[in-house]
Amino acid sequence: MNLFRFSLIILTSLTVSLHSYAAISTSAQLTPKAEHAKTTAEIVSRLRHQHYQRTKVFLDDGLSSTVLDRYLEDLDQDHNYFLASDIEEFEKYRFLLDDAFKTGNLNPAFVIFNRYHQRISERLSHLMATLDKGIDKLKFSENDTIQVERDTAPWAKTTDELDQLWKKRLKNDVLNLKLSGKDIEKIEELLRKRYNNQLKRIEQTNAEDAYRVYMNALTLSYDPHTQYFSPRATENFNIRMKLSLEGIGAMLQSEEDYTKVTRVIAAGPADKAGELKANDKIIGVGQGETGEIVDVIGWRLDDVVDLIRGPKDTVVRLAILQGNAANNQQSKTIAITRDTVKLEEQAASKKIIDLSSYGRKYKLGVIDIPKFYIDFDAASAGDPNYKSTTRDVKKLLQELKAEKVDGVVIDLRDNGGGSLKEVNELTGLFIKNGPTVQVRGISGRIYINEDEDNEITYSGPLAVLVNRLSASASEIFAGAIQDYRRGIVVGTQTYGKGTVQAMMPLHHGQITLTQQKFYRISGNSTQNRGVIPDISLPSLYDINEIGESALDGALPWDTIRPAKYASYPDFSQLIPRLESLHKKRIEKDPDFNYLIATNELIDQRRQLKEISLNEDIRRAEKKTLEETQLALENKRRLEKGLKPVASLDDLDKKEDKTENKNSDDEPAPLLTETAHILVDLINLNQPQFARQ
Repeated sequence: MNLFRFSLIILTSLTVSLHSYAAISTSAQLTPKAEHAKTTAEIVSRLRHQHYQRTKVFLDDGLSSTVLDRYLEDLDQDHNYFLASDIEEFEKYRFLLDDAFKTGNLNPAFVIFNRYHQRISERLSHLMATLDKGIDKLKFSENDTIQVERDTAPWAKTTDELDQLWKKRLKNDVLNLKLSGKDIEKIEELLRKRYNNQLKRIEQTNAEDAYRVYMNALTLSYDPHTQYFSPRATENFNIRMKLSLEGIGAMLQSEEDYTKVTRVIAAGPADKAGELKANDKIIGVGQGETGEIVDVIGWRLDDVVDLIRGPKDTVVRLAILQGNAANNQQSKTIAITRDTVKLEEQAASKKIIDLSSYGRKYKLGVIDIPKFYIDFDAASAGDPNYKSTTRDVKKLLQELKAEKVDGVVIDLRDNGGGSLKEVNELTGLFIKNGPTVQVRGISGRIYINEDEDNEITYSGPLAVLVNRLSASASEIFAGAIQDYRRGIVVGTQTYGKGTVQAMMPLHHGQITLTQQKFYRISGNSTQNRGVIPDISLPSLYDINEIGESALDGALPWDTIRPAKYASYPDFSQLIPRLESLHKKRIEKDPDFNYLIATNELIDQRRQLKEISLNEDIRRAEKKTLEETQLALENKRRLEKGLKPVASLDDLDKKEDKTENKNSDDEPAPLLTETAHILVDLINLNQPQFARQ
């Protein structure tokens, strides 16, 4: 987990300033500001009295130890900077930080932070000295390797040991650039610019940055969504919320030296372009169709954002490392036209899938819901035509009923949530009445949201399609449909975001504080575990990388007493049969076979603990990997009656993108298969559905 790991939506508005891979000279020591002590007292008080965990987490020696470990991890996750002697020196603070927080003493935090920056300065100086000697002096014929992840590696005991580690890192950077086709001169120029940019940012880090990191080591020890925002971050956040949603439409965070995509906003420019995905890492940014790609590895997140945002209808080019690709070290450049994220384009929409099965033709309606939205201003003003998820979906359901569909699929893939009011009312479109979700507050009191009217807009066969990025309100809806047995849930395990935060002002900045937790009507929380589908489908998202359970300190899954509700006829005994039919069907499906094989290939690559620094070995591995990927793609194409391609580069041609649906992380076959599963359910003795 990185020092500054908080998400940003890339808009034309200002953005929250987060992590800087920067250093300060050893003579320019940072010290706390006068207002930091008072702000610390406020934060401690808020956590003690208003956090959901206030009766379970206490500011004591145990939490002091946790905060120290988290602070060191956030500063130097992969053990690349600190020496073992530094860590040993910091041990004196292990059981003292709780007392320091209570008195507003921030000296331990700044001692550690200043040492961290000293070590970064030393590393950057070492890299520049190595470049001055010439990278042509590096040898790539030795059988040397470098660890992929070092978070559990022992701290280096000496500076020489760190020098050897960073020599390996440099060789790996050079090899990656050589394998992408760059010559030695261009590589040296690029790396020199990269390290110079990082050195230029040395002076950008200030006491506010140090304080924010340290306070979030405390707040994030309560849960991953309780965060401190400095005054500048608060101002930027508020401005961003007020301005129109313009930019590329993506949420980003810093992770080590990289800018990582955490979510692509539905109906935004990046979503429409279709190439930027969650878990991708942005390593370069270029302006226009031909502007130079500026290397942004190691940059502050807000500086990267400044490059990405820009006027509407202009083009930004991003060099990315694809997170969900077999070769996630091979860069790819994509172009996105900046635009406004139009709210009307995020509205629910419908389409119809025609299937032939069981000796007859079926017509299945699909309603795609990108988010749970409501125009609060229009609704408060009494506008009878205000937009909301429930109103739009109700209209779409009525249209589908008029078209005599045999069943409906609600597509919640990539839906990150939204209005709790809307998810409650939307659930009511499919049930007669009853509870939809339970909410427990910091006092322990449980509130139950209910659909109180007896009207049912649609009572026919229903399936809900979810994926790993279905979160919050999406999980409430899918969980309610599953608990009522009102329909079948298909897809992959959802995100697991089952908590509610409130933004609270402070003397100096503000804090988001977790204060509530969601529970399904069955009594199971959606937190951490999410919703487990009745029928699972493959996905390229790695649950160890994306989702609540992948976040350090996430609140646990637990249960409370079930609410009182009357479920629909239980079809759980049919799920084994549905599973069998599903597996038999996809055995002959080229798209599913491709997706499963690609999943296995990516998983194999994720298991690598070390990578070679021998150029011949790396080139051979790259060639083998590309040949494997090409063989998988052409096998799929031949089975679908399409022409094979000569190389993977051919798949990037515009005329081929419409055929290559599996280039997306959630291809069209998943929706089609969900429709097939719903048809199976209709035919497996469901009398109430047959009547519809």
